[in-house]
Amino acid sequence: MGTVEASTRLTVRVTGRLAVAVLAACAALAASLAAAPAAVASPASGPGGVAAKSAAVENAATGRLLWSRDPNTERPMASITKVMTAFVVIRSGDLNRKIAIPSAVVGYVNEWDASNAGLRPGDKLTARELLYGMLLPSGADAAYTLAEAYGPGLKAFITKMNATARLLGMTRTHFSNFDGLPYPTPYSNYSTAADLLALGRAAMRSSLFRSIVDQRTYRIAAGAGHHGYLWRNVNPLLGRYPGVIGIKPGYTGAAGQCLLFEATRNGYSVIGVTLDSPGSIDTPNLTDPTRILNWAFSLRQG
Repeated sequence: MGTVEASTRLTVRVTGRLAVAVLAACAALAASLAAAPAAVASPASGPGGVAAKSAAVENAATGRLLWSRDPNTERPMASITKVMTAFVVIRSGDLNRKIAIPSAVVGYVNEWDASNAGLRPGDKLTARELLYGMLLPSGADAAYTLAEAYGPGLKAFITKMNATARLLGMTRTHFSNFDGLPYPTPYSNYSTAADLLALGRAAMRSSLFRSIVDQRTYRIAAGAGHHGYLWRNVNPLLGRYPGVIGIKPGYTGAAGQCLLFEATRNGYSVIGVTLDSPGSIDTPNLTDPTRILNWAFSLRQG
């Protein structure tokens, strides 16, 4: 879901229903924050009104679980998958290597009507730049390009993703692809709230990953061997909920609204996840993560 201006200096915007929904949700989130009571829920009861089928929140520094709901049920997690793709690439290193965008990405994006970074086949970008293209506009074309290069080959890369999941203790996670799209079946790519907290915690230890997911926009000027690009972060909480510093949203029909998020306040950081929240591609669910964060931070106020 992205369009490209046919000019030498290319400006890419994430279009379609996702971008419209993110912008439309801003007012709703602002109202929610303004209406939030000073004392949310008691520590014993947990956050009230959370509708996600699975959710959890923990102390980001210690990993101590603060609250969870159905944390070990396996569910599709949509584009949160790209956090593992980024983690594998960053661990592999050589992020200044230049990678040619394969022509296959165009057909791939069109086949799945996938969110994309508007990459032009033949352009050569560094792996580091492609990480921005994958994590900010949730570019399936950037994920494809990175997986093909770092496998090498898509199948080999997915094998690396699953091996890394085992190293992180993600025992109820299976990756069938590198971007979270619903194939080979809508439920073949899955994880749990507990496992995704472990992944988010590991990924956020990387200073590069943290710096990427905290960016609202990223621009690449046109240069030798590539067009210019402008990518905007589709994380609906970033810049709208005070203290949010990432991480990654996702949506498919089977997965529902999903969000892996981290926020910090007065030196205290929490990391949370919601899976299968109510909503659609047109209506990102900001209520669930907002209520979880309000509650988690209220524990420090008392």
